[in-house]
Amino acid sequence: MTQQHPRIREFKFTLHRIFRNPSAVIGFSLLVFFIGVALLAPQIAPPKYPHNPYLMPHKGFSPTPKPPSEANIFGTTSGQYDIFYGVVWGTRTAFKVGLFVVFFSTLVGVTIGSVSAYFGGIVDEILMRVSDVMWAIPTLVLAMAIVVAFGRGLDKIMIALALVQWRWYTRVLRSEILTLRDQDFVQAARIMGVSDLKIILRHILPNAIYPVLILASMDMGSMVITASFMSFVGLGEAKSYSDWGQMVALARNYIIGPPDDPLRFWYAIVIPGGCIVLFVLAWNLIGDALRDAFDPKLRRR
Repeated sequence: MTQQHPRIREFKFTLHRIFRNPSAVIGFSLLVFFIGVALLAPQIAPPKYPHNPYLMPHKGFSPTPKPPSEANIFGTTSGQYDIFYGVVWGTRTAFKVGLFVVFFSTLVGVTIGSVSAYFGGIVDEILMRVSDVMWAIPTLVLAMAIVVAFGRGLDKIMIALALVQWRWYTRVLRSEILTLRDQDFVQAARIMGVSDLKIILRHILPNAIYPVLILASMDMGSMVITASFMSFVGLGEAKSYSDWGQMVALARNYIIGPPDDPLRFWYAIVIPGGCIVLFVLAWNLIGDALRDAFDPKLRRR
């Protein structure tokens, strides 16, 4: 019987480790659901404005939300915007925000962290002092300041978050590489004349990237929450845009209904807010599962 390659065996063990965790199964199930909604959005909620499908259709201008009906199965929010349409296309908005911010934050953070830790010396000092300056300002305050400086809009929010979030990846990767750069396999590659770039890409990063991947999966959810909050306070797109945070903001005056029926407008808050909670929960559960699968201290338990 042919013995499996060690990498294939370890890959299968990792998958088994991930999917035997009930939390991971729930997380991936939720993620698959949201991916399906995002991909099938044009079929689930056909756009009324083809030039910009993210604009929510509305009928009338009444500020009072209306309950679910045959015409609007999730009801309407303030301004009579269709909640069902907003949460469906808002799924695409959530993925757009998460993927953009995490990709560019990871790219910048991994680059700076790798160069800083591998070369050390004055290079490390300069890059880490720049990172320390960024750490001195709270994430949300700095991001909001950048958005205010360049103007409101979802694109400005994504750029601002990417410019702020890279510092986490830099710190995490730097700490990992500092423990690897003096290992025997790295020294052997140097003696053989392998270039620094190849050493970093082929020998160091593959062994140091796992904490970054876990952090990235967590950030996919946390960045959506942050962007939703910034939309809620008025820094996002116009009120007709399909954005979960914007939809909660539209119903801010109806979080509590009249004294005789305080839950009358529950649908205007619970539905878009629930989407945010489930989206973030999916990524957090996946991040926890990846941590358990890749952490050497937990991997073989």
